[in-house]
Amino acid sequence: MNLFLQNYEPLIRVAAFFGLFALLYLWEARAPRRSLGKAKGQRWWTNIGMLVIASILVRFVFPTAAAGIALIGEEQQWGVLHMVGLPPLIHILAALLILDLSLYLQHVMFHTLPLLWRFHRVHHADTDTDISTGLRFHPIEILLSMLIKFLTIAALGAPFVAVVIFEVVLNATSMFDHSNIKIPVRIERRLRWFIVTPDMHRIHHSTRPRETNSNFSFNISLWDRLFGTYTQEPSGGQEGMTLGLKEFRHPKWQTLRWVLYMPFVTNVPNYLISTHKDDESLNR
Repeated sequence: MNLFLQNYEPLIRVAAFFGLFALLYLWEARAPRRSLGKAKGQRWWTNIGMLVIASILVRFVFPTAAAGIALIGEEQQWGVLHMVGLPPLIHILAALLILDLSLYLQHVMFHTLPLLWRFHRVHHADTDTDISTGLRFHPIEILLSMLIKFLTIAALGAPFVAVVIFEVVLNATSMFDHSNIKIPVRIERRLRWFIVTPDMHRIHHSTRPRETNSNFSFNISLWDRLFGTYTQEPSGGQEGMTLGLKEFRHPKWQTLRWVLYMPFVTNVPNYLISTHKDDESLNR
């Protein structure tokens, strides 16, 4: 399995990315959940441009990807899970679960520390959400996230197979969670007991700080319920909810130049978790 994935891992990731992107694009076109506030043109150019810049920068800064760190870790027997000596399947499942938890905790951290929020707010400043929003992350945030991921994989002892699966699923769920697709209510309510749905994650992009600071999960929805950060419905409803950040409503903040510059403008602390810990408007 390791040999197969080593040879075909890039092809698997690319095929999964473009296959799901095409599927969600068609779904959004035929059954959108919300009407977009503006035409896709400028937003999509910016969001896809961010992905291209971040991908080039990551390749330049890091000589190996997350899967490469996992391979080295397996050879050197790094990490806690290698010390425990779990059966292979349990090892993989445990790594997937802990990696997903680490992603939740990292997300909360980016909403807690002012310096990290400067970069993460680029993602939240999108005034609509669709599959392109899942690509919109500042290149410096991507570099920081990659560094955290590398350290987590090494310390955990995540096996190569688990990391490849996690990377493919993460890319897929980033697009799925942000997609503007309509899922029948009865199905959506059942799904979100297990996985994050677009309706669940969209609340995280509300302009209301208390809704912004909820629904941090990416893959498994359990973490928000477990740690008390779950919001079931936005106060304005899915159709009436305003998305984005109040301070970045001007059209220039949807252009590539200004999005790249956004972390370096005057700090906007209004959305930090610490400034809203006593607000009871969150509908748990």
